[in-house]
Amino acid sequence: MRVILIPVIALVLASPAGVAAQIYKWVDSQGVTHFDAQPPTGQNATPVDAARPVAPPPAMPKAHDPAQAEAAQRAADQQVQQQVQEADDRMAQFCDTSRNNLAQLQGNPRIRQEIGGELKPLTEEERQGKIALVQKQLAENCQ
Repeated sequence: MRVILIPVIALVLASPAGVAAQIYKWVDSQGVTHFDAQPPTGQNATPVDAARPVAPPPAMPKAHDPAQAEAAQRAADQQVQQQVQEADDRMAQFCDTSRNNLAQLQGNPRIRQEIGGELKPLTEEERQGKIALVQKQLAENCQ
């Protein structure tokens, strides 16, 4: 009996049907992908071709020349420094303009504002509100 049983088990294990059963793939209502030997009822399941080999991952790009990588890094650093300098310049201009506006608002109680092409005087409440706003902006953005 053992003499017949061992070759039969070896044949079953070596056969493709004994090794790989059909696998099904489907996506549930929450978007989760599932794999199983039994397709779900009421769902569209796609059979997975287990005999087809898995494609190898794409080849890694070759290492760059260190000198070229360093030059690219220096160019990126220079661009960032230029952007930071431009932002600092814009902030300095904003602070200077805000300080000038604050001085005008505090020193002249009869400020006029252009509204719709006409110059209209600010009320004292509007002037005090604008003073508070400019002071707040200066405190938050300018040292």
